[in-house]
Formats: sequence, structure tokens, C-alpha cells
Amino acid sequence: MFTTRKLLTLIGVLLIAYGTWLMIKLSLPYTTFERYTDFLRTKQMAWHVKPWRISFYIHVFVSSIVLITGLLQFSSYLLHRYPRLHRSLGKSYAVVVLFISGPSGLVMAFYANGGPAAKTSFVILSILWIGVTVMGWKRALQRRWEDHQRWMLRSYALTLSALTLRFYVYLMGTLHMQLHPRTAYVMVSWLSWTINILLAEIYIQYSNKRRLAQR
Repeated sequence: MFTTRKLLTLIGVLLIAYGTWLMIKLSLPYTTFERYTDFLRTKQMAWHVKPWRISFYIHVFVSSIVLITGLLQFSSYLLHRYPRLHRSLGKSYAVVVLFISGPSGLVMAFYANGGPAAKTSFVILSILWIGVTVMGWKRALQRRWEDHQRWMLRSYALTLSALTLRFYVYLMGTLHMQLHPRTAYVMVSWLSWTINILLAEIYIQYSNKRRLAQR
């Protein structure tokens, strides 16, 4: 039976898949490694900083990996039919977040546009992203599967900030919001992940209550 929950899940998966495809398209121009490509035009002050430049390219090129592997982690079909693939994808996701995307995002955060307010947001995001992913991996090693699922949901909610940030930028442009560019960027820097993690927590609490009610 195709329930409302399944319909919402399907819509969410399709939106994330579409957003990931757009992210891949947006990353292609950077394969030229030219200094004045798209977003890099706003980062000329940071271009000479080699750690930032390396982190930027790493972050751009691996972002799609965590979006895809993270999404597949929530497939019950893969979990039950192909558990080894599920574990392999989970390890790949965790390794990329903890040792590649998370650290590179943290380096980039210190050079973020928007001043101290935006930098603070991205620093917190990077640290939280690494932290909750560590907790998810730790719970898997302990075979505490329900806790593992909750922590990985939080991790993926933060992963999706890559998509929601761009969505809010697009939304503000579409609505022609009369905001100073710095003010707008500070807003989206915070909204991009705080709303995601809030929604994840609401879902976790709802699922907990539903599970208890069924016992």
C-alpha cells in the first residue's frame, strides 16, 4: 500500500537526487582549475592561501559522494537485501566526512564570505558534522543500531546543508528580497543547517514516541 509516508519519502529522495545532480553540474566548471570560475570570483582574497584553495577543490569534488552514499544508507531495501553493501557505503560516507569533507569544510569556514557571523556558522556546522558522524560510526561499532540510525540521520541532515544553502539563495533571488548581500549570506549560512538539524530532531522524537506507543 502506497501510504502518505512513502509518498513523502519518495518526494524527498527525488528532491535530494535532483539536488545532487545539480551539485555535480555546478562542480564541473571547476575541473579547469581556473582562478576566476563562478564562485571563485568572490574568493580572490583567499585564493593565495594554499590550504583554502586545496580544501575548496576537495570539498567541491567530493560533496556529491557524501550526498549519494548518505542517501543510500537510508534504503531499507539495501539494508536487508545487501547488508555488506550497506556497510561498505556507510564506511565510505563516514571516512569521507571525517577525513576529507569535514576537515576541508572547516578550513573553508575560516575564510567564508559574510564576515564573522557567517564564519562562525560554518565553523559550528563543520564541527557538528564531524562530531555527529563520529557518534554514528561509534554506535554502529557498538551494534546499537537504533542510536546509530539517529546519529546518522543528524549527520545526513547536516550533509544536506550543501543543498539547502543553495536552495535558500535561489529562493531569495526568486522572491527578490531586498537584502544587503552580506546580510543575505549570513542568513542562508545559518538557515542552511539549523533548520535541517531541527527537522531531524523533530523526526527522531516523533519516531521515538511512535515506537514506544507500538510496544
